Amino acid sequence: MRIDTPRGPALVEIDEAAGARLLLVLTHGSGGGVDAPDLLAVRQAALEAGATVARVTQPFRLAGARAPGPAARQDEAWAAVVGRLRERWPDLPLVQGGRSNGARVACRTAQTVGAAAVVALAFPLHPPGRPDRSRAAELRGAGVDVLVVNGDRDPFGVPDAADAARLVVLPGEGHDLNKHPVRVGEVVADWIKDYRRAPAGAGR
Repeated sequence: MRIDTPRGPALVEIDEAAGARLLLVLTHGSGGGVDAPDLLAVRQAALEAGATVARVTQPFRLAGARAPGPAARQDEAWAAVVGRLRERWPDLPLVQGGRSNGARVACRTAQTVGAAAVVALAFPLHPPGRPDRSRAAELRGAGVDVLVVNGDRDPFGVPDAADAARLVVLPGEGHDLNKHPVRVGEVVADWIKDYRRAPAGAGR
């Protein structure tokens, strides 16, 4: 599914669950794609848990850019994509998320798009070696419950448990979360089950 945004087209790959009671919208990091092992594992586990899953390739990636550009532009495009998806599934509660930079986008836009919760995979707490440049405010500012799944060997750091509704730190995992992606999927599936009966656009 192609969706035009103010920042160019986005591509959305959709897997519908029979009798779905939740819409999960996921996106990639700044240098990766929607076929990252952890995103694929989350897709599969979420489908089995009764969620329709949409994986979004953002406009900057389709354009071949190596970096996402200004946050405001990325957030504007994201809101346009999610708005179209909510038109298609208006009665499903929305949970949105992504890995790395995509997790930051999901946190920043959660209230704007009416998300019930956010799934933040490998949230990049700070640039490698720069703990003084913390991005924890994005987690705290999401305005909804945030699940953070990080590896204990992530050079981008691990958020504090106080900055999320739930923090899961997986031993032996780095920023890619690719050693045991099935475990990542299991953690997310358990989390989103709590939101399947929530009203559309409502948080806990």
